[in-house]
Amino acid sequence: MDISMKKNLLLLLFTCFSNAFMLFGQQTDQESGPPSSEAEFERQYQENIRKEVLNGVYIPKNLDDAMLELDKRVSPESREKFKQIPEDSVCMVMHHRLGQWMILNWGFYGGSRLSHYLRSAGVTFPDDMADFLILAYHRRQNAKPVAIRELATEFKEKRKKEYEEKKKNRKVIHEEVRKRN
Repeated sequence: MDISMKKNLLLLLFTCFSNAFMLFGQQTDQESGPPSSEAEFERQYQENIRKEVLNGVYIPKNLDDAMLELDKRVSPESREKFKQIPEDSVCMVMHHRLGQWMILNWGFYGGSRLSHYLRSAGVTFPDDMADFLILAYHRRQNAKPVAIRELATEFKEKRKKEYEEKKKNRKVIHEEVRKRN
């Protein structure tokens, strides 16, 4: 190996280690770990819903802001491909890509101002929040109206129907009748 290759390799290693050191050295919002009680979760949730940035990621404040943020993050080529996905399958296709990114980075589990906004609209489950935003973004990209209340109602009804279906198909493991004294 000649000297210039050694220098380049050393520079690359130094850059990698210094970047890793900086990443591990950064303090995060989650540094204290997961909440140990319901009260601690509620305290963290109340803090998170007031923050503009969580873990170094900007958190949109409402649907319009989320759409603008997605426009910034999604390349024009990807947006064009996204538009071509049929509406009835866009959530299924994009949930494990874009949806998971939103769930993790926009704080849908631990609470964020966007998740709080979606909860107030009636969309309460993190997976539903992601699908709600994916569908809204798809409609916006295809110049279709996004009626927030109607869309939120669709997600609530879908979740309720799934719950009732599961409830109906439950099996009793053991049943006991006790005599009264």
